[in-house]
Amino acid sequence: MEWSLHHGMALLVSRVAAFSSADVFRFHYGLLVLPTVGGLASGIVAAVLCPNFVGPGTELMTRAFHRRGGALELRGPAVKVAAAIGVISCGGSAGPEGPIAALGAAWGSTFGRLFNLSAAQRRILLIAGCAAGVGAMFRCPLGGTLFAVSVLYSEPEYESDAIVPSLVASVASYSVVVAFWGHTEYLVLGAKKLAFNSPWELVPFIVLGPLCGLMTIWFGTCFRMVHAVKARLHRMPVWMVPALGGLVTGGIACLLPQVMDARYEFVKASMDGSLFATGGDGWWWVGLFGMLALLKCLATGCTIGSGAAGGVLGPSLAIGAATGAMLGALCQALFPDMFPETLRQALIPVGMGGVLAASMRVPMAAIIMIAEMTGSYGLIVPIMVVCVTSYVVGRHWGLNSEQVPTASESPVHAADSVLRLLQTTPVADLTDYDWRLVISPHDTLGDIGKLIEPGERPTFMVVDDGRLAGVISLPDVDRVLLEPHPNLGRVVIADDIMTERVTTLQPDHNLYYALEIFRNENHDVLPVVSKAVPHRFLGVLTRRRVFDAMLSRVSGLKEFIVQEHKGLLAFDEEAQLDHLLMPVGPSNRPAVRRLMVPLSVVGQSIRHAQFRNRFGLQIVAIEQPDGSVQCPPDLDEPLDVGHRLLVIANGHGKRPDAAATPSSASAASAAVASTSREET
Repeated sequence: MEWSLHHGMALLVSRVAAFSSADVFRFHYGLLVLPTVGGLASGIVAAVLCPNFVGPGTELMTRAFHRRGGALELRGPAVKVAAAIGVISCGGSAGPEGPIAALGAAWGSTFGRLFNLSAAQRRILLIAGCAAGVGAMFRCPLGGTLFAVSVLYSEPEYESDAIVPSLVASVASYSVVVAFWGHTEYLVLGAKKLAFNSPWELVPFIVLGPLCGLMTIWFGTCFRMVHAVKARLHRMPVWMVPALGGLVTGGIACLLPQVMDARYEFVKASMDGSLFATGGDGWWWVGLFGMLALLKCLATGCTIGSGAAGGVLGPSLAIGAATGAMLGALCQALFPDMFPETLRQALIPVGMGGVLAASMRVPMAAIIMIAEMTGSYGLIVPIMVVCVTSYVVGRHWGLNSEQVPTASESPVHAADSVLRLLQTTPVADLTDYDWRLVISPHDTLGDIGKLIEPGERPTFMVVDDGRLAGVISLPDVDRVLLEPHPNLGRVVIADDIMTERVTTLQPDHNLYYALEIFRNENHDVLPVVSKAVPHRFLGVLTRRRVFDAMLSRVSGLKEFIVQEHKGLLAFDEEAQLDHLLMPVGPSNRPAVRRLMVPLSVVGQSIRHAQFRNRFGLQIVAIEQPDGSVQCPPDLDEPLDVGHRLLVIANGHGKRPDAAATPSSASAASAAVASTSREET
């Protein structure tokens, strides 16, 4: 992709614009035509080949992780990469890094599908592929790893299971690129010589952090404005909208051609000082850098927000560099004798990290990425300050709309606590080693029948000399009993009717694996055999014991949450009542009422008041003043005004007694309402 961009830009946009100069207000028909053509071509290609892949590459990857089980087709990102090359070569304000990140993620997802991996494993490969793409494109293997595992969330949180695979993938891709292309120069030259030497130098960086955050807010506002305009153009063909966005970008480029720069030439010229050879006072440079940052935000919003292929990561770096250069020019204009040249230079790479941290909501990744991309390890302290403060100011205006705040709010992690229990608990912990229904192959059908208790659906383990020979379930017994034979109970033995080919578990298998077998084979009981001695019978695992373990874990979590957060106690009390209503069934729910105690029966017990005969209502529970629920209710406890009665109208449940006057739910409720005030 780098080779394509290098030659594509040299062939097209570089012929009509000089990005390393300070030229402004330079009209050229190519500045208008090229971005329009690039947007039109991108819109047509996307509409024809991948109409369902909408948004920058990082959004595609994030959406695939949270919503699509780690599934990301290779075709869409591949087409996006090709289209992005055309857009950027034509002067569109976009970056190649987003499509490359999505392409790497799509490769990871594709490998997951080829090897028939689970959704969780596909997600890990998805993230690892993204890390590989970013690490190779930016020459930042560690930064690419942190970016991929943190870009999924808007809060500083990481997909920890994917850190090691992402690190391996990022290092591998970086090594391949270095092997073919060598270690290319840093993104901005001269940054590796800069260093933080005094606490006083932090003053401009403390200002730069919020300034980058405000620039991120403007960046996000531009995207939202473009999306609002795009929504009003719903009658226009979808492939025409990127062309319109390219036309607006070209108009902006007629004011400042530098907004088309995707190779950071203007940033490099600002860094080494060659840009200032044209002259101009300090305030002119403040205005130039400030306008460049503001218009680059607008041009990027028009290009990518309109639907053209490309990423926002690269433009974020350019905007941050322009913001840092603007602050440096301002400080030199205000304090020419106090502001050294090295400090002005340091503001440029640090500003790149500030806008990146806030716009992509990846503060920790931005710190490492900027240090690796620019070689500015000596500026790590200012980078940390600026990235964190910028993130705090501008994080709510981040550009990745598919992010969720934290892992707990992602559909992927909705059942993490239960899954972790299943994946970390071995079968040995829940194995019943004293299974009652163990027989030998020579036991007769009559002997087997004596072990069956009324109402039981037994599963017999047939064990011969300590080794599992087979399994007999109730359908096996029923099938034999259908055969008419007077001496069947003495003739048929276990060896005749047992199932020999049985799926077994081993003690070190986890419960998640066991549940998969329960589900796939529809068993209620599975034998557990030794791993060291083949087929040696140890015990059984029942589906019920796994379910009870899960239920116990969920109940424990509920109690812990309620203890830690008292405000949720009301929800817990309401949940108790809802649990009592579950057996009633959805069709009967309208007949259920929670009522105050009628004044006429206050002080009387349920038995003495003859509540059912008098009102046609069946009391199933009593809610105490402290919120606890008494079920079943105490028939002899006096009713108090502080009690609440959970009742079912007889008209929708059991038939009322002959003495019962109301015969329907509405009549029963009306009877109570005459002596009590009903709660909703």
